[in-house]
Amino acid sequence: MDSIGSMLKTTRESAGVSIEEASSDLNINEYLLINIEEGKIGCFKDIFELKEYITSYAKYLGLDSEKLIDEFNEYLFEYTSKIPVKEIEKLAKKEAKEEANKISSPYTRKPRKHNSTYYIGIYIVIFLLVILAIVWSVKQITIDNRITNEIGYVKF
Repeated sequence: MDSIGSMLKTTRESAGVSIEEASSDLNINEYLLINIEEGKIGCFKDIFELKEYITSYAKYLGLDSEKLIDEFNEYLFEYTSKIPVKEIEKLAKKEAKEEANKISSPYTRKPRKHNSTYYIGIYIVIFLLVILAIVWSVKQITIDNRITNEIGYVKF
């Protein structure tokens, strides 16, 4: 990242453009351009925004922006590939532990995701209840193996 920043800075200085002038022409804050030139990517929260700044700054200075972005992507790959897997796992466990300790309300709680066996079980129970209701209603209508077609009344 230092090489990208120094290339941008030397190109800007050799063109006779001040940092203030570049800032006003690009509509980017001066401190952002200074951080890009010094290679301080930690000052940026969003890498995609940083890439946009580098692209527009390189185009402004007449440099090949695609080449600089490719170099930046290689730098990021090298930087992120040096993080040990154990450290990533440790951070993932820490985040999971913090998530478990959070107090959740019905409004912030994430909905449960049920697997397919849960829904299949519900469908089977509903199907069995429907079959049971049909058998029961047919048994109520049938008396002594004859289907009744009249309603019996009880006389008092």
